[in-house]
Amino acid sequence: MRLRAFLTLALPLAFAALFVRLGVWQLSRLEQKRAFNAILSARLAAASADISTLPADTALGHYRRVTASGTMLYDREVVYAGRSREGSPGVHLLTPMKLDGRDTVVMVNRGWAYSFDAASIDNTRWREKDSVRVAGYAETFAGKERSAAPRRVHALDRAAVQAIVGLPVAPYLIVQTSDSAVHADSVPVRLEIPAPDEGPHKSYAIQWFSFALVAVVGGVALARRSR
Repeated sequence: MRLRAFLTLALPLAFAALFVRLGVWQLSRLEQKRAFNAILSARLAAASADISTLPADTALGHYRRVTASGTMLYDREVVYAGRSREGSPGVHLLTPMKLDGRDTVVMVNRGWAYSFDAASIDNTRWREKDSVRVAGYAETFAGKERSAAPRRVHALDRAAVQAIVGLPVAPYLIVQTSDSAVHADSVPVRLEIPAPDEGPHKSYAIQWFSFALVAVVGGVALARRSR
């Protein structure tokens, strides 16, 4: 009887310990998110800089507000497939910008455009001016492209984009946010500036701690009944 009572109590306590550990992990994730939000807010609050002045270490320039002037190479445009907006399928248009006096081009994410299959699109419909000045924030390449498709990627893979463009590609992209409401029917929908967000980690932590409390109370009650 004592052994059964011990096992009846030990199992809920083991689950309680696991739930507490998961709750602490979520609190740790929350602290990491808050630290990231502090960096994000500081960089977005800083004055805009020319894209060519950002540090070589992309971790230091990520999310900085930037501007750039140059010539758009629409004939080398890349479709970033699988991008939804408000539940509608679509793509992002990554257009290389040729900067004066530089061989390296900067990819500009001009925004979202509707695509019935989130991959196919008539690029000519979304063509804008050739010589432009864009404003937005600096994004970095991440991910690995695994599907081979002409002029289309499913991940921000610098090597894959560079192979499609046929020119050296800068380590930063510009996510264009300027002129977001101008001619919405003839230009891609510009992406929004990222907003600091703590995510669901706090609520998840509360849930795990609640589960731990239920496990302890339930385990003690079962142990008493078994005795």
